[in-house]
Amino acid sequence: MDIALVLSSGSARGLAHIGVIEELEAQGHRITSVAGCSMGALVGGIYAAGKLAEYREWMKTINKRRIRELLDLSLSINHLVKGERIIEALMEIVPDVAIENLPIPYCAVATDWLSGREVTFREGSLFQAIRASISLPTVFNPVRRDGMILIDGGVTNPLPLNRVMRHEGDRLVGVDVSGYDFEGENELQREQEKKRKTVRSLTKTILDKLTPDNLDFNYFTLLSRSSSIMLRQNSRLMTQLTHPDMLDDIQLQGIDGFDFDKSEKLIAIGHEEARKQLLHQSWNGVV
Repeated sequence: MDIALVLSSGSARGLAHIGVIEELEAQGHRITSVAGCSMGALVGGIYAAGKLAEYREWMKTINKRRIRELLDLSLSINHLVKGERIIEALMEIVPDVAIENLPIPYCAVATDWLSGREVTFREGSLFQAIRASISLPTVFNPVRRDGMILIDGGVTNPLPLNRVMRHEGDRLVGVDVSGYDFEGENELQREQEKKRKTVRSLTKTILDKLTPDNLDFNYFTLLSRSSSIMLRQNSRLMTQLTHPDMLDDIQLQGIDGFDFDKSEKLIAIGHEEARKQLLHQSWNGVV
């Protein structure tokens, strides 16, 4: 079966996209086009360039120390990371190529900070498109192009089901890792708290006094969770508008946005979740 594949934003959780792609191919499906946002744009672009296996092997080498090395920190007032070092590292695996020359039709989504409009990339430099799509506000330096200031596509369209190229007879498949299992995460935090025996810091003690159920509630977690809720609602709305033939909704817990050192675990989750979803699809040979 031909698949028009759409991959959502989700930071490190987007590594689960690799497992989904591998499972689709293992079950005999052919991905004929791909669209992605943020981490979905990165994985989708590398796949469209035919280098997903090489990227997976490279990710096995990523540990906490290597992550720190790839983060070219900046003293700018509008971003923490320049974002050039990670793109240079990726280009050693996947040489830059014009999107229109990729063997699989590809689209990446970014957002113009000035106008608030969604911006799509269907031609031009693959890595400029990826770099724009992953420009998480306040984290990565925005990309300036054609009078625009481009930031993460998740701000406007975290699951761009309406942007993938369609072919006659194909199936529209979306993979959404932007969701987050908050209830499961809260339970996990409570269990970890019961087991923790270390001396508590003054800051942690104060935060716990101000927060019900000992949840870690502060400026960072407030902003992070608010962003996750926004992404989740936008991706749900897009699903309701486009009605994909299959939606692989992968909600994770205990996975931080920068847990790129957990690639094999996340890829395995992608495999498992895709396998479950495919079991319920009549077009996959199962009624």
